[in-house]
Amino acid sequence: MRIRTTVAAVSGALALSALAVPAAQAADSVQGDTKITKVVVNGGKDIVIGTSTKKFTVTVTGTDPKGIKDGMAVLWRGTKFEPGSLTGLLPPVGDAKCTKVDATTGTCKLNFKRSPSQLGNHHAGKWKVMAGLLAKGSAEDHAIVESYKTVNVKRAARLTVNATPEPVKKNKTITVSGALTRANWETRKYAGYTQQPVQLQFKKKGSSSYTTVKTVKSDRKGNLKTTVKASADGTFRYVFAGTSTTPAVTSAGDFIDVR
Repeated sequence: MRIRTTVAAVSGALALSALAVPAAQAADSVQGDTKITKVVVNGGKDIVIGTSTKKFTVTVTGTDPKGIKDGMAVLWRGTKFEPGSLTGLLPPVGDAKCTKVDATTGTCKLNFKRSPSQLGNHHAGKWKVMAGLLAKGSAEDHAIVESYKTVNVKRAARLTVNATPEPVKKNKTITVSGALTRANWETRKYAGYTQQPVQLQFKKKGSSSYTTVKTVKSDRKGNLKTTVKASADGTFRYVFAGTSTTPAVTSAGDFIDVR
Protein backbone atom coordinates (compact mmCIF):
# COMPACT_ATOMS: atom_id res chain seq x y z
CA MET A 1 0.00 0.00 0.00
CA ARG A 2 1.18 3.50 -0.73
CA ILE A 3 0.54 6.11 1.94
CA ARG A 4 0.41 8.79 -0.72
CA THR A 5 -2.33 6.97 -2.61
CA THR A 6 -4.31 6.61 0.60
CA VAL A 7 -3.97 10.29 1.42
CA ALA A 8 -5.11 11.29 -2.06
CA ALA A 9 -8.10 8.99 -1.88
CA VAL A 10 -9.39 10.38 1.40
CA SER A 11 -8.40 14.03 1.06
CA GLY A 12 -9.52 14.98 -2.43
CA ALA A 13 -6.20 16.75 -3.00
CA LEU A 14 -5.78 15.18 -6.42
CA ALA A 15 -2.68 17.16 -7.29
CA LEU A 16 -0.84 15.26 -4.58
CA SER A 17 -1.77 11.84 -5.89
CA ALA A 18 1.33 11.57 -8.07
CA LEU A 19 3.58 11.60 -5.02
CA ALA A 20 4.07 7.99 -3.94
CA VAL A 21 5.58 7.13 -0.55
CA PRO A 22 6.04 3.40 0.14
CA ALA A 23 4.54 2.26 3.43
CA ALA A 24 7.81 0.61 4.35
CA GLN A 25 9.42 4.04 4.55
CA ALA A 26 8.73 6.74 7.09
CA ALA A 27 5.40 8.40 6.34
CA ASP A 28 6.99 11.84 6.60
CA SER A 29 8.25 12.77 3.16
CA VAL A 30 10.07 15.83 1.84
CA GLN A 31 11.37 16.33 -1.67
CA GLY A 32 12.94 19.57 -2.82
CA ASP A 33 12.80 22.71 -0.70
CA THR A 34 9.13 22.61 0.23
CA LYS A 35 8.49 23.29 3.92
CA ILE A 36 5.38 23.33 6.09
CA THR A 37 5.68 26.23 8.52
CA LYS A 38 2.29 26.32 10.22
CA VAL A 39 -0.91 24.28 10.60
CA VAL A 40 -3.98 25.78 12.30
CA VAL A 41 -7.00 23.62 13.13
CA ASN A 42 -10.36 25.22 13.95
CA GLY A 43 -8.78 28.61 14.55
CA GLY A 44 -6.52 27.14 17.23
CA LYS A 45 -9.41 25.92 19.37
CA ASP A 46 -10.52 22.43 20.37
CA ILE A 47 -13.07 20.84 18.05
CA VAL A 48 -16.23 20.58 20.14
CA ILE A 49 -19.07 18.54 18.67
CA GLY A 50 -22.57 18.44 20.12
CA THR A 51 -25.61 16.71 18.65
CA SER A 52 -25.54 18.50 15.28
CA THR A 53 -23.02 18.67 12.44
CA LYS A 54 -19.81 20.55 13.17
CA LYS A 55 -17.97 22.52 10.49
CA PHE A 56 -14.39 23.75 10.85
CA THR A 57 -11.31 24.52 8.78
CA VAL A 58 -7.65 23.55 8.68
CA THR A 59 -5.07 25.87 7.14
CA VAL A 60 -1.65 24.67 6.05
CA THR A 61 1.01 27.32 5.42
CA GLY A 62 4.41 26.71 3.89
CA THR A 63 7.16 27.82 1.55
CA ASP A 64 8.96 26.74 -1.59
CA PRO A 65 11.25 28.80 -3.86
CA LYS A 66 8.68 28.28 -6.66
CA GLY A 67 5.64 28.94 -4.49
CA ILE A 68 2.84 26.68 -3.22
CA LYS A 69 0.39 25.00 -5.60
CA ASP A 70 -1.78 22.69 -3.49
CA GLY A 71 -2.22 21.32 0.00
CA MET A 72 -3.98 18.70 2.04
CA ALA A 73 -4.79 17.78 5.63
CA VAL A 74 -6.34 14.72 7.25
CA LEU A 75 -7.28 14.14 10.90
CA TRP A 76 -6.68 10.61 12.14
CA ARG A 77 -6.42 8.40 15.22
CA GLY A 78 -4.36 5.27 15.66
CA THR A 79 -0.81 4.06 16.08
CA LYS A 80 0.22 4.82 12.49
CA PHE A 81 -1.38 5.98 9.27
CA GLU A 82 -2.40 2.62 7.87
CA PRO A 83 -5.99 1.35 7.44
CA GLY A 84 -5.44 -1.62 9.76
CA SER A 85 -4.27 0.53 12.66
CA LEU A 86 -6.58 3.54 12.35
CA THR A 87 -9.36 4.05 14.90
CA GLY A 88 -10.71 7.14 13.16
CA LEU A 89 -10.23 9.04 9.91
CA LEU A 90 -11.55 12.49 9.02
CA PRO A 91 -10.86 13.80 5.49
CA PRO A 92 -11.75 17.30 4.25
CA VAL A 93 -14.76 18.17 2.14
CA GLY A 94 -13.45 18.97 -1.34
CA ASP A 95 -10.08 20.29 -2.42
CA ALA A 96 -7.89 22.90 -0.78
CA LYS A 97 -8.23 26.59 -1.63
CA CYS A 98 -4.71 27.98 -1.76
CA THR A 99 -3.78 31.65 -1.66
CA LYS A 100 -0.45 33.31 -2.38
CA VAL A 101 1.12 35.17 0.53
CA ASP A 102 4.25 36.17 -1.39
CA ALA A 103 6.51 34.72 -4.11
CA THR A 104 7.54 31.74 -1.99
CA THR A 105 4.81 31.40 0.64
CA GLY A 106 1.27 30.10 0.36
CA THR A 107 -1.62 29.10 2.62
CA CYS A 108 -4.05 26.31 1.78
CA LYS A 109 -7.44 26.19 3.46
CA LEU A 110 -9.49 23.00 3.75
CA ASN A 111 -13.07 22.65 4.93
CA PHE A 112 -14.17 19.84 7.24
CA LYS A 113 -17.59 18.65 8.32
CA ARG A 114 -18.50 15.94 10.80
CA SER A 115 -21.84 14.68 12.05
CA PRO A 116 -22.02 13.12 15.52
CA SER A 117 -23.74 10.16 13.87
CA GLN A 118 -20.39 9.42 12.19
CA LEU A 119 -18.61 9.23 15.55
CA GLY A 120 -18.58 6.91 18.53
CA ASN A 121 -18.13 8.33 22.01
CA HIS A 122 -14.74 6.57 22.14
CA HIS A 123 -13.54 8.90 19.36
CA ALA A 124 -13.35 11.81 21.80
CA GLY A 125 -9.77 12.76 22.69
CA LYS A 126 -6.59 13.60 20.82
CA TRP A 127 -6.44 13.32 17.03
CA LYS A 128 -3.34 13.66 14.87
CA VAL A 129 -3.12 16.01 11.91
CA MET A 130 -1.41 14.89 8.71
CA ALA A 131 -0.47 17.86 6.53
CA GLY A 132 1.04 18.20 3.06
CA LEU A 133 1.98 20.84 0.51
CA LEU A 134 2.83 20.60 -3.19
CA ALA A 135 5.15 23.13 -4.85
CA LYS A 136 4.40 24.94 -8.09
CA GLY A 137 6.10 23.94 -11.31
CA SER A 138 6.80 20.36 -10.27
CA ALA A 139 4.97 17.11 -9.75
CA GLU A 140 7.61 16.01 -7.26
CA ASP A 141 8.60 18.79 -4.84
CA HIS A 142 6.49 18.42 -1.73
CA ALA A 143 6.40 18.14 2.05
CA ILE A 144 4.25 15.68 3.99
CA VAL A 145 4.21 15.28 7.76
CA GLU A 146 2.20 12.34 9.09
CA SER A 147 1.65 13.88 12.52
CA TYR A 148 2.38 17.61 12.33
CA LYS A 149 0.38 18.33 15.49
CA THR A 150 -2.48 17.03 17.61
CA VAL A 151 -5.94 18.48 18.21
CA ASN A 152 -8.55 17.72 20.85
CA VAL A 153 -11.95 16.52 19.63
CA LYS A 154 -14.46 16.83 22.47
CA ARG A 155 -18.07 16.08 23.34
CA ALA A 156 -19.98 19.32 23.97
CA ALA A 157 -21.21 19.95 27.52
CA ARG A 158 -24.01 21.86 29.20
CA LEU A 159 -24.31 23.09 32.79
CA THR A 160 -27.29 24.54 34.66
CA VAL A 161 -27.86 26.15 38.06
CA ASN A 162 -30.90 26.94 40.21
CA ALA A 163 -30.72 28.49 43.68
CA THR A 164 -33.84 28.29 45.87
CA PRO A 165 -35.80 29.61 47.67
CA GLU A 166 -35.86 33.16 46.40
CA PRO A 167 -36.21 35.58 48.00
CA VAL A 168 -34.68 34.17 51.18
CA LYS A 169 -34.08 35.49 54.69
CA LYS A 170 -30.51 36.18 55.74
CA ASN A 171 -28.65 33.20 57.24
CA LYS A 172 -31.30 30.77 56.05
CA THR A 173 -30.33 27.74 53.96
CA ILE A 174 -30.20 27.95 50.18
CA THR A 175 -30.28 24.84 48.01
CA VAL A 176 -28.25 25.16 44.82
CA SER A 177 -29.04 22.48 42.25
CA GLY A 178 -28.10 21.93 38.63
CA ALA A 179 -27.00 19.36 36.09
CA LEU A 180 -23.87 18.61 34.10
CA THR A 181 -24.61 16.91 30.79
CA ARG A 182 -22.63 16.19 27.64
CA ALA A 183 -23.38 15.07 24.11
CA ASN A 184 -23.73 11.36 23.48
CA TRP A 185 -22.69 11.01 19.83
CA GLU A 186 -24.25 7.57 19.56
CA THR A 187 -27.76 8.65 20.61
CA ARG A 188 -27.43 12.29 19.48
CA LYS A 189 -28.82 13.42 22.83
CA TYR A 190 -27.34 15.01 25.96
CA ALA A 191 -26.90 12.74 28.99
CA GLY A 192 -25.58 13.19 32.53
CA TYR A 193 -21.81 13.41 32.98
CA THR A 194 -21.38 11.49 36.21
CA GLN A 195 -18.96 11.73 39.13
CA GLN A 196 -17.34 14.96 37.97
CA PRO A 197 -16.09 17.75 40.27
CA VAL A 198 -17.88 21.05 39.68
CA GLN A 199 -17.19 24.32 41.49
CA LEU A 200 -20.01 26.32 43.04
CA GLN A 201 -19.13 30.02 42.81
CA PHE A 202 -20.73 33.17 44.23
CA LYS A 203 -20.52 36.83 43.21
CA LYS A 204 -21.76 39.32 45.78
CA LYS A 205 -23.99 42.10 44.47
CA GLY A 206 -21.77 45.02 43.44
CA SER A 207 -18.70 42.80 42.98
CA SER A 208 -17.06 42.19 39.61
CA SER A 209 -15.70 38.71 40.32
CA TYR A 210 -16.79 35.29 41.53
CA THR A 211 -15.27 33.35 44.42
CA THR A 212 -15.40 29.58 44.83
CA VAL A 213 -17.67 28.43 47.66
CA LYS A 214 -17.18 24.67 47.43
CA THR A 215 -16.71 21.77 45.03
CA VAL A 216 -19.68 19.52 44.31
CA LYS A 217 -19.53 16.16 42.53
CA SER A 218 -22.19 15.24 39.97
CA ASP A 219 -24.21 12.15 40.86
CA ARG A 220 -24.82 9.05 38.73
CA LYS A 221 -27.30 11.01 36.59
CA GLY A 222 -25.15 14.12 36.29
CA ASN A 223 -27.21 16.10 38.81
CA LEU A 224 -25.69 18.60 41.24
CA LYS A 225 -27.07 19.61 44.62
CA THR A 226 -25.66 21.31 47.69
CA THR A 227 -26.68 23.79 50.40
CA VAL A 228 -25.19 27.10 51.61
CA LYS A 229 -26.19 29.86 54.00
CA ALA A 230 -27.75 33.04 52.61
CA SER A 231 -25.35 35.81 53.55
CA ALA A 232 -25.97 38.59 51.01
CA ASP A 233 -27.60 39.41 47.68
CA GLY A 234 -25.64 37.88 44.86
CA THR A 235 -25.36 35.39 42.02
CA PHE A 236 -24.53 31.70 42.12
CA ARG A 237 -23.09 29.69 39.24
CA TYR A 238 -21.51 26.30 38.59
CA VAL A 239 -18.18 25.94 36.79
CA PHE A 240 -16.80 22.73 35.27
CA ALA A 241 -13.08 22.73 34.43
CA GLY A 242 -13.38 20.12 31.66
CA THR A 243 -11.57 16.88 30.90
CA SER A 244 -9.57 15.43 28.01
CA THR A 245 -12.82 14.48 26.25
CA THR A 246 -15.17 17.26 27.38
CA PRO A 247 -14.67 21.05 27.29
CA ALA A 248 -14.91 23.43 30.21
CA VAL A 249 -18.36 24.92 30.69
CA THR A 250 -19.90 27.55 32.95
CA SER A 251 -23.58 27.85 33.79
CA ALA A 252 -25.56 31.04 33.57
CA GLY A 253 -25.84 32.88 36.89
CA ASP A 254 -28.84 32.69 39.23
CA PHE A 255 -29.40 35.78 41.40
CA ILE A 256 -30.59 35.40 45.00
CA ASP A 257 -32.39 38.22 46.83
CA VAL A 258 -31.50 38.02 50.53
CA ARG A 259 -33.82 39.92 52.87
